[in-house]
Amino acid sequence: MGLYEKADLLGGTTAISGGIVWVPGNHLMDEDERADDPGEALRYLRALAGDALDLPVAESFVSAGAEMLRFVESSSPCRFRLLAGYPDYHPEVPGARPGGGRSLEPELFDLSVLGEWAGRICFWDGEPRPVLLSETSPGGAVKPLPGTLIARRRQRGVCGMGEALVGSLLAGCLGAGVAVRAGARARRLVTAGGRVTGVLFDMSASEAGAGEAGAGEFMVEARRGVILATGGFEWNEALVRAHLRGPMEAPAGVPTNTGDGLEMASAAGAALGNMTQAWWAPMARVPGEEAWGAPRFRLVLAERTRPGSIMVNAAGERFCNEAANYNSLGAAFHSLGSGTPSPGTPSPGTPGSGTPDETASGAWLVCDDRYWRRYPLPGCRRAAEVPPWVHRGETLAELAAAIGVPPTALSETVAEFNRHAAAGTDPAFGRGTSVYDLFNGDRTLPGAAATLGPLDEPPFYAVAIRIGALGTSGGPRTDERGRVLARDGGTIPGLWAAGNVMAAPTATVYGGAGGTLGPAMTFGYLAGRDAAN
Repeated sequence: MGLYEKADLLGGTTAISGGIVWVPGNHLMDEDERADDPGEALRYLRALAGDALDLPVAESFVSAGAEMLRFVESSSPCRFRLLAGYPDYHPEVPGARPGGGRSLEPELFDLSVLGEWAGRICFWDGEPRPVLLSETSPGGAVKPLPGTLIARRRQRGVCGMGEALVGSLLAGCLGAGVAVRAGARARRLVTAGGRVTGVLFDMSASEAGAGEAGAGEFMVEARRGVILATGGFEWNEALVRAHLRGPMEAPAGVPTNTGDGLEMASAAGAALGNMTQAWWAPMARVPGEEAWGAPRFRLVLAERTRPGSIMVNAAGERFCNEAANYNSLGAAFHSLGSGTPSPGTPSPGTPGSGTPDETASGAWLVCDDRYWRRYPLPGCRRAAEVPPWVHRGETLAELAAAIGVPPTALSETVAEFNRHAAAGTDPAFGRGTSVYDLFNGDRTLPGAAATLGPLDEPPFYAVAIRIGALGTSGGPRTDERGRVLARDGGTIPGLWAAGNVMAAPTATVYGGAGGTLGPAMTFGYLAGRDAAN
């Protein structure tokens, strides 16, 4: 059995993520006497996705998730804990769990277990993150860990979040005798008699081992079959333009996600589904930041949820509930329309200034000085020196001029928001009425004040926000066992798919924290079990 990775580092987008898995009916909930009914999870998904949901596939996910977790914990050093109190992303929808329980995080993992593979994980900043997500503000923590504790963990060589999930799963594979190779890009599925019998790969020169001819093609025979787990196509501009329903300007996944599995499956006759969809998210770009040879985009989550901030469009008006879950904000950004003037980045060498460019679906995150003193902005520490790419104005009119929006409109928007925020309400978009809105706000403040607060202390600041994606969610359709369906009916023998390469088991729905990784791991388990049998 072999595991072949396109990149030179292992883990991809999973490794740089928070590593959370959304699994209804998991055994940790049982231990906490908060048993979950998979039927309620299915009700939740159906209420959100409607007819877009492939019911047998969704049923398979909610039914098999708990079994997958037990298998993973029994077959690898991977251990999970509840992400305490983290609500489902649509907590008011029937079947949701507003008190949490479906989102789990991996425990800290000792990288030394991996031996020579310890340094081959795809780390977000080039080194392991020695924290649990629950110990950070995106995971619900209200204060940071002591630096001494983080230093001790670094010294011990432990990591958390996505690299802990990838590392512990990799340890399980190595322990089971799975041959792992990096730097091997799959080019084509090999078929015989209508069945997938192997894969043609390219091996990078850096990964060619001793005794090999070096970089070049090689074929791997698949006695039982091939499971595609190659991620989405968010870094393939042609596929993005051809398929996605709206602009997607800021891919957050690793740049090796270029749709290789999608194209191979399609060439083999696979039926495709959910192709217009992605796991949408607002993103910020810190000029000059790159990762793995491509621009890096930062997920904007708590920054847009905390009091003293709003998002506005090119007309200087609010257009959404800023505290809503990131996937739901895709539609709001796409409603801005292609060709709408959107934020650019400051001109080189011109601190605090810049001219908006004419690309699509952009907005501005606007805050006041009280916010700046209390909370960080994307890529900034709180109360730090204002970097050149954060726009600043002593008045709202001055800020509006800097970012190219109508000054009167911005002033009126802020005044209207402030009037209601002072009373703890948002009649325009309902911000602060959902449990989810409050979870990502400032939970040291009571009730709606966790997310609603006026912008009334100058100076004012603005950061450019673009709609991006954590990954795409369309690809070859599968049945409830992960077998890839053929365009002409039936399945393609010898071919399975799991993760963002497949048409998402939850269709358009991001159920909660870990809403991609939970289904991905479940269908990886189902596909592996089916192939083994």
